Amino acid sequence: MSVATAPSQLPVTALESDPETLGWMRGFPPSPDRLITFQDGSFRTFPELRWAWSNIRQLVPTVNVWRGAGPASPLPRADHDIGAVASTTMDGRPMTFAKMLEETYTDGIAVLHRGRLIYERYFGALKPHKPHIGMSVTKSFTGVLAGILVAEGRFDPQAPVTDYVPELKPSAFGDARVHEVMDMTTGLLYTEVYTDKNSDVWGLRRANGMAPIPAGYDGPTTIFDFLIAQKKQGEHGKAFAYKTVNTDVLAWICRRASGLTLSELLSERIWQPMGAEEDAHYHVDRIGTESGGGGLSTTLRDLARFGETMRNHGRFNGRQIVPSQVVEDIARGGDPEKFKPAGYTTLPGASYRNQWWVTHNEHGAYMARGVYGQGIYIDPKAEMVIARYASHPVAGNAANDPVTLPAYMALAKALMAGG
Repeated sequence: MSVATAPSQLPVTALESDPETLGWMRGFPPSPDRLITFQDGSFRTFPELRWAWSNIRQLVPTVNVWRGAGPASPLPRADHDIGAVASTTMDGRPMTFAKMLEETYTDGIAVLHRGRLIYERYFGALKPHKPHIGMSVTKSFTGVLAGILVAEGRFDPQAPVTDYVPELKPSAFGDARVHEVMDMTTGLLYTEVYTDKNSDVWGLRRANGMAPIPAGYDGPTTIFDFLIAQKKQGEHGKAFAYKTVNTDVLAWICRRASGLTLSELLSERIWQPMGAEEDAHYHVDRIGTESGGGGLSTTLRDLARFGETMRNHGRFNGRQIVPSQVVEDIARGGDPEKFKPAGYTTLPGASYRNQWWVTHNEHGAYMARGVYGQGIYIDPKAEMVIARYASHPVAGNAANDPVTLPAYMALAKALMAGG
């Protein structure tokens, strides 16, 4: 969503909403008052979502992303308790790193400094071996896969979308170019506002399998049908507007260009060469199509490995996994002037490039971001990567940024100073 403000009063604290303490889905069968299901939508409500985001496979169909048969790549440890590192929130409150984790309903956090795992903590329902849904962090994986395919000459970012997916000719994407989809500068009627129950994002959720189909519904029930139905509003290429349908179109192009499903592509190009510790998975729609815009679940450590791959210009586990020019193009960022009209008050001067958020701050940090607090934060200057999963009561990251972003910068500076 574009503009959001943090609520003045959150329902209950992270401790009070801890899914383990509340006993969700315990028992054989669970008692009715502890039951979380897909069909009644309870998996999407707070505090139930604090259990659901770590247990997506029990709720919706998924497809595996195979880690391969090889050993997991090492993540050397150099434990360092950074919990006391102090920061000041955007609204002027004193904060510590540990308090930030609690205040933003963190489920897990991993901090790498110069390639070493210095801090790793788990809360709620998350465990080191369990995948947690990344929400729109998924988009950044799709962007990198697209970048790899472009580097391989599989498709041209300047080409019309319809060169690869002619089925989109009657849609809003009929006169769009691939790079406009990659950078979300298409002019679409589609809206993505999580606080609006009439927003188009709920139609996308029904189409991609993350919302039940209500009685009498006659709209699209697959991702492909939903994309084909999109209408245009305004000109392409003029301004950034965050809309997940762009990423799902990009994922469709990636499938066509590679001849692989998204899960096969991720396994082959990133997950296996990276030496992932565990399989990942995507949730899928009713015909088995992965949600390229929000459906990927991974373990926290594997999310950190991917972040470290990006920090190292695409090199990890002894090999070049992502072409360095793909990473460097993302890190340079897009056009801040095209980004500005979207109104992200917590990201002044930022831009968006190939499904990544680029801060243009003093450290050149860039991010993968997902609703409810998911993220990868890469600080090249501080040689720091933060991978974080969360289950905040509020979807929009405007509820997280005022606390998390200053804490990340304070930590970066402390690590650079040897603290």
